[in-house]
Amino acid sequence: MKHFGQLCRVMFSFLLVSSLPHSLSAQAMPTATAPGEYIAVGGGDSIFQADYGQRDLVGFVAYADVHPTLRYGIEAEARFLHYHTSEDVTEANYLIGPRVSFRPGSHLRPYAKFLVGAGKIVLPYHYAQGSFLAFAPGCGVDYQLTDRITLRAIDFEYQIWPDFPYGSLHPYGISTGFSFRLNSVPRYPKLYPGRMSGN
Repeated sequence: MKHFGQLCRVMFSFLLVSSLPHSLSAQAMPTATAPGEYIAVGGGDSIFQADYGQRDLVGFVAYADVHPTLRYGIEAEARFLHYHTSEDVTEANYLIGPRVSFRPGSHLRPYAKFLVGAGKIVLPYHYAQGSFLAFAPGCGVDYQLTDRITLRAIDFEYQIWPDFPYGSLHPYGISTGFSFRLNSVPRYPKLYPGRMSGN
């Protein structure tokens, strides 16, 4: 845990490398299986530096991605950091905002996002608790394993809680997990009823 900051820097470097030109990345998906517009739901594990007493909190995250287009969409997430705590300090996030995918036609898809919502914190020994406005820029890499299942290889998020009473909080951390695509992948070319081969 004490090397968490170094781990975050390594992961950020990985994100930069994954954003290199397409010729250096994973093979593109075949045109016959273009991913199309999609809705996916997922979940996974998170580790965050709470920025309150320099605590490293561990928990889980649930998220949903709604993409009306291949490149642009909306992400919503709920994160609960209730483990590896001391003095019963916990945090939770409820966030939503725009998301942009890069190289959406390939298996390896870097993305960037900017979420807004609420951050909740419980102070030591339940002395006090509160919910505050939270901004959360972030980035990550998804890897499509199958038509339906995508690995969230890494997600990095830096949060800003400007209204916290004792000075702005800046929790940051990483998450990883899997998502499941709810709608089917269209196949091309489509065959039309009544059309005979060779006509």
